[in-house]
Amino acid sequence: MTLPIERARSRKPVTWLTLLGVLLLPAIIGGILVAALQNPTERLDSMTAAIVNLDEPVTIDDQYTPLGRQLSSGLVEGSDDLDSNLTWVISNEDDAADGLATGKYQAVVTIPAEFSAAATSAGQAFTGEGTAKQATISVTTPDDALIADDLITSQIASAAASSLGTMLSEATLENVLVGFTTLGDQIGEAASGALELADGARTAADGAAELPGGASQLADGATQLGSGASELGSGAMQLSSGATELASGLGTIAGGTRDAQSGAATLGKGLTDGATGLEASGLVPAELSTAASGAQQATAGVKAGVDDLAAGLDDLLAACTGREDTDPVCIGLQEISASLPALQGGAESASLAAAGTAGGLAQLNTEATATIAAQLRTAGTGATTLAGALGQLADGVDQSQYGANELATGAGGIASGAGQLSTGAAQLSDGATQLSDGATTLAEGLDTLATGTGDLAGGLRTASEQLPSFSDEESTSIASVIADPVSSNAGGSTIFGPTAIPLLAAVALWFGGLASFLVMRAHTARTLTSRRSSAALTLRAFAPAALLGAGQGVLVALIVQFVAKYDAGAWWAFAGTAVVAGVAFAAVNQALVAVFGGIGRWVSALVGVVAVATGLISTVPGWLMSISAALPTAPAFTGLIAGNGAAVAALIVWAVLALLVTTLAVALRRTTSAKAVLAQA
Repeated sequence: MTLPIERARSRKPVTWLTLLGVLLLPAIIGGILVAALQNPTERLDSMTAAIVNLDEPVTIDDQYTPLGRQLSSGLVEGSDDLDSNLTWVISNEDDAADGLATGKYQAVVTIPAEFSAAATSAGQAFTGEGTAKQATISVTTPDDALIADDLITSQIASAAASSLGTMLSEATLENVLVGFTTLGDQIGEAASGALELADGARTAADGAAELPGGASQLADGATQLGSGASELGSGAMQLSSGATELASGLGTIAGGTRDAQSGAATLGKGLTDGATGLEASGLVPAELSTAASGAQQATAGVKAGVDDLAAGLDDLLAACTGREDTDPVCIGLQEISASLPALQGGAESASLAAAGTAGGLAQLNTEATATIAAQLRTAGTGATTLAGALGQLADGVDQSQYGANELATGAGGIASGAGQLSTGAAQLSDGATQLSDGATTLAEGLDTLATGTGDLAGGLRTASEQLPSFSDEESTSIASVIADPVSSNAGGSTIFGPTAIPLLAAVALWFGGLASFLVMRAHTARTLTSRRSSAALTLRAFAPAALLGAGQGVLVALIVQFVAKYDAGAWWAFAGTAVVAGVAFAAVNQALVAVFGGIGRWVSALVGVVAVATGLISTVPGWLMSISAALPTAPAFTGLIAGNGAAVAALIVWAVLALLVTTLAVALRRTTSAKAVLAQA
């Protein structure tokens, strides 16, 4: 059945079937696009992806950590927030490569060998073991992969990696927060220790302040000790010289005593022999008297020497006052002095005996021979006794000489030691002076140390109080927030947002308007000869296209409702805008064809492409976005997203302007030359 509608570029009439095709075209286009692109994540299981896990697990604190396996498990299990997931296959490098080449796999996720080591490196870096590295995974798609396949697999892999990263970050941050608490406690202990150290340093400073006085006293005492040691050395040197002279005199005395002993022995023997000879001859030899006189003089000299020795020892013992029991020289002198009484007694006895002998010899000249002889015998006995006493005296003098020599040696040692003591005392005095100076510096340093340590204790206490302290539950909660500080409630279940359906609907209606004037004429072929007005001719050609546009709007709205499930109010607003858009797009396409002819259809196709390009993403060039905003598809897109009176008004304005342009074009075509009329005839 034909209709009184002229077909474009043909004389064949337009049938109802043709109009039905034009009417259904936007609905079919929109239905196909919506069915293909709406909620693609609900059909992710139709995509197959391979996981190639090359990760080498690590051991941390004796705990085996296979993070590559955990990530693989997370990819396979998917998220509880999503209704579906890809079909994952655990594979190897060769199988994954072959699967990509043959189309078996739409994507391959490769987990590298160092994944576990890198993923745990941040936690290790906190303990000073190595440096932090970022763990990475790679997503590979075939060269001929569809546009959104790469985006889908990358998003899923990134979500799984992000989830694992958040888990690791939470564990690391929880340890850090627990470390803050432990650090605060330790700094508090350090503050207490620093305070005790400050108290100890203050006490030490007070003690060190007393050291300079004691060191000064020690220096004075050491100086006095040096002076006394010097005097002791001088006295000991004099004592050594005197003892040496004493030893020399004692040697001389010992020699004289030995001579006297020999003379006394000879005298005793001579007296005895003289007595015997006197008894025999009755005469006293003159030599005997001479010997008696010599013996008397010798014993008198011995007695005088012993008395001089006693006087010299008394002088030496006077120098030993206060050291009688400690000085070995003084002890030796006392021993010599103790032996002198016996020596003096012997000398006295020898002197008396010599005197008696001399007296007896004097009486010899007057007394009788018998008496003389008896006295001679007595004198001989006395001379013999004198010889024994002189021998003892000589032995005592030898001992005294030995003691005097030891006294000289000991006094020399005392003098040498006193010199060393004097030198050491001087050094001690210098050291004590230096000790006093050092003690003063030490006291000042300890005072500074006490002040600084007190300040340190205060600073540590402040730091300990300012450091946060968290319980295990608080550390876990805070770590989870820090690891994932920002969340979004934006829907992520579909790769296309809520504007996808309005965009697809607007584009479908636009191409529906273009289809109307691919089939129908923008104005009648009898424009030149028709008696109707240009406006009437325009509206007559526009009417069927407008009805088709309105019908297309209704059909598109019905199909969208099956997918989007709008509520009643939203659907009526969507459907009303779709109907107005269908009518307005018919008017605009009529104007493009009426003005530009076939080029107008080409321009219309470009308008549809621009609408799609600028409706998919916001990163298109600014000039292209400006062109899109000036096209009739822009208000339709805006109105289909949400009911908008301004958008509907803009569509009506576009429709009115388009009809005016078409009317003007029809009017222009109703004027021609005679030549053109004759050519048509």
